[in-house]
Amino acid sequence: MSKLQVKSKAGTGRVAHVTPENAGWTYVGFDLHRVTPGDTVAENTGSREVCLVIITGKAKVKAGGQDFGLIGERMSPFDGKPWSVYVPQGSDWSVTADTDLELAVCSAPGLGGGLPVRLIGPNDLGQEVRGKGTNTRYVTNILPEGKPADSLLVVEVITPGGHTSSYPPHKHDRDALPVESYLEETYYHRLNPPQGFAFQRVYTDADAAGNRELDEVMAVEDGDVTLVPKGYHPCAACHGYDLYYLNVMAGPKRTWKFHNAPEHEWLMKA
Repeated sequence: MSKLQVKSKAGTGRVAHVTPENAGWTYVGFDLHRVTPGDTVAENTGSREVCLVIITGKAKVKAGGQDFGLIGERMSPFDGKPWSVYVPQGSDWSVTADTDLELAVCSAPGLGGGLPVRLIGPNDLGQEVRGKGTNTRYVTNILPEGKPADSLLVVEVITPGGHTSSYPPHKHDRDALPVESYLEETYYHRLNPPQGFAFQRVYTDADAAGNRELDEVMAVEDGDVTLVPKGYHPCAACHGYDLYYLNVMAGPKRTWKFHNAPEHEWLMKA
């Protein structure tokens, strides 16, 4: 199995755990918790900021001294927009499951911005359609560049079966603004129906001899997490199986400026 692929554990509890230390990078953290009714997940953000995303289920959420009550409504990530909570650094938070719950904890360095904790409901979320034909996908911006945060960028994407996504291939692995920003990225994948699979390739440009520093192709299954430390990272959903993924990005500057693979950029105009 690729070193860029993390299989979520069976059962309940923290079933996926990505840190800057175990990923070998600097910024992005991602945890996934599966929780049964009545159980609680609670932490302090420490020096990091967090975006709690309720992937599925309902839960009572407290954060930063505020009680948000019972939030969450969808029982599948393919059924509507999520509920989320932004929690700044140095804050306690707790999530108590009211139903079976799948909770994503997205994290990145806090920068001392003193931002308030806030609830992000479905009605707060922008949604857009990207691409054409079999490159069409549906994007929900949870924590986009235009909303307050120190480092985090968080987005959900649904790619219909037989379609491509994160395509034409693009990358964001150079701190070279204004043309490109350096952003680490995780993908948390779900499939509908869940027995399906999709593909993701993560690769860098070839040198003069045709060699690539990184070139990994992964068959991703329901619940897998993939890591994108650098390079291009397109996905393909197989016929009959819709693909959902939750993206978490962070880097030295909170902006998404990407570079398309030049040999495939013609597709933008096709």
